[in-house]
Amino acid sequence: MKVLMIFIDGLGLGKEDPKVNPYHRAQTPVLDGLLGGHRLYIREEPLITADAILIPTDARLDVPGIPQSATGQTALWTGVNAARLLGYHLNGLPSPELKELLWQGNIFSWVLDRGKKAVFANAFSGDFFAGKRPRSVSTEAALAAGLKLKTVEDLEAGQAVYQDLTNEILRLRGEKVNLITPELAGRRLATIVQEHDFVLFEYFQTDVVGHRKDFARAVQILEKLDRFLGSVIKGVEKTNTLIVIVSDHGNMEDLTVGSHTLNPVPTLLVGARKEEGLEQIKSILDITPFILYMLDGQSRKI
Repeated sequence: MKVLMIFIDGLGLGKEDPKVNPYHRAQTPVLDGLLGGHRLYIREEPLITADAILIPTDARLDVPGIPQSATGQTALWTGVNAARLLGYHLNGLPSPELKELLWQGNIFSWVLDRGKKAVFANAFSGDFFAGKRPRSVSTEAALAAGLKLKTVEDLEAGQAVYQDLTNEILRLRGEKVNLITPELAGRRLATIVQEHDFVLFEYFQTDVVGHRKDFARAVQILEKLDRFLGSVIKGVEKTNTLIVIVSDHGNMEDLTVGSHTLNPVPTLLVGARKEEGLEQIKSILDITPFILYMLDGQSRKI
């Protein structure tokens, strides 16, 4: 059994309103096919189709305030209520307390402890390795587990995917890399899955565009993501692979504000044994225990 986690930062389940939610205007044939229509909207109960399960997932974690990235992502990858640990939702980069928690154990280290192969599929630029860019929660988790981060050389060899899918941002930063299509990025990620038990890929342009309230760009991003997801889904062996698409908090689904939202986030399950998520996933705290259970039948009490 393999698990691919595609983390999409700042994507909540919003209203079915074209003035508020860019998803309403986006052309997303892949998601529509999975969900039986254009149905990635806020809902109380899971949506179950032949090809996918969509679970509205709590990101508030019973802590007052608006969910934020540092605590939300730490919760996702440790199963620990990081917001409650701090007493508030923390945005941006992990605090010393959250770093300590990640180094005590996270999804990468627990997968490796089980004798399985894990990889963080994102490529990192030369600026990062030169110490010019900070460590996010996901990066801290990978390093805490002893994983080697992917380089631009890995990217050009087809063994990694950059966070914007097409390498446009890398080229703007002066990196000599080729532009690629979202479909090729998806095929490359599917190939990486073949060689590992657990793969994490992180996409955060959704959160960036949500803060900027750029409606046209948000529609473009959703359509690009849809093309990417279609290629990934086509490329993996779904009889023994579960694709888990998750987020940490809402943002882009409501462009009337430039901040995060209180909306639930989607957990979209595609592939092998997806039905088992219905009983196990209620909040983002449940994602890591669920994935560990799917890998070898053993959950982790956190």
